[in-house]
Amino acid sequence: MSPALTTVDVVVVGAGQGGLATAHHLHRAGLRPGHGYAVLDAADGPGGAWRHRWPSLTMALVNGVHDLPGLSMREALGPVDPGAPAARVVPAYFAAYEELLGHPVRRPVRVREVRPAGPRLLVATDAGRYAARAVVNATGTWTRPFRPYYPGAEGFAGRQLHTADYRGPEEFAGQHVVVVGGGVSAVQHLAELSRVAGTTWVTRSEPVFHEPGAGGGLDVEARRAAVARVAERVAAGSAPGSVVSATGLVLTPQLAALREAGVLKPHPPFARVLPHGVRWADGSEQAADAILWATGFRPALDHLRPLRLREPGGGILVDGTRAVREPRLHLVGYGPSASTVGASRAAREAVREVLAGR
Repeated sequence: MSPALTTVDVVVVGAGQGGLATAHHLHRAGLRPGHGYAVLDAADGPGGAWRHRWPSLTMALVNGVHDLPGLSMREALGPVDPGAPAARVVPAYFAAYEELLGHPVRRPVRVREVRPAGPRLLVATDAGRYAARAVVNATGTWTRPFRPYYPGAEGFAGRQLHTADYRGPEEFAGQHVVVVGGGVSAVQHLAELSRVAGTTWVTRSEPVFHEPGAGGGLDVEARRAAVARVAERVAAGSAPGSVVSATGLVLTPQLAALREAGVLKPHPPFARVLPHGVRWADGSEQAADAILWATGFRPALDHLRPLRLREPGGGILVDGTRAVREPRLHLVGYGPSASTVGASRAAREAVREVLAGR
């Protein structure tokens, strides 16, 4: 017997920043949970990727959490302790937001695939099927950690882990950790680990440090330039890369002190992983107990494979948020909108385009 089929106007896949912002704009347009729209989320509770951040990542250290439309974090939670774990605060904020929307999220529901079905798109899940006039995909990247290939990595006798698996520096006390990656997560890991362990920083290219803007973060022009670079890749049909990696690093007083102390001394990629360390191109070696891959994530889009969206360059062409090869599909949090502020803006645009097609 085939699973039950529910007919809705719009299915939103994912309940992180982009998915909840999309639900907000659908709600404002007069659609309601049920036959108007359905938000499907694979997690068993609110918070999106923030549920899985390492415990030592506090609100003072996060790289910006943009308020969701219609309810700021302060309005939802009151003053937030900068020392509170982001993995606790942000999910609490998202939970309050879902309550404001009337609890529209159905979870845990894992989307298996999205495919054409006549005038609608068929969304097959582990909890039934949905026939939708439009689908807004907001699945983010956290479930697809990326680790580059290095010769010998499979024979490393120590521990290898990704940012997605990192839970804090304590378990590495007295060890030597090679941290691979040139983004914000890598330097945050180095800042913590260097207090209890020896570290070596490996980056594919020389890190770019920016002086802080007026608000202490990256200035507006630098952010716009980073988004534009990712948008150019998407427009060419290439894999997007990430906005975060394109922005460079803000030279906060903490990072300036770490650089002065030699913690943020970058090394080029090693040539090979050895059982107990790594070997550089010149033949020298660095002993290591662990390798921490802070090498980013890829968009979680496997469930969209039946739609055949990929271009020869590996990316998906979009016009606004609409997939060029399947105009009934909208991508929020993909390419230039893969940031908290970008996802919220893309959600508004996606809903505008969805409603224009009714």
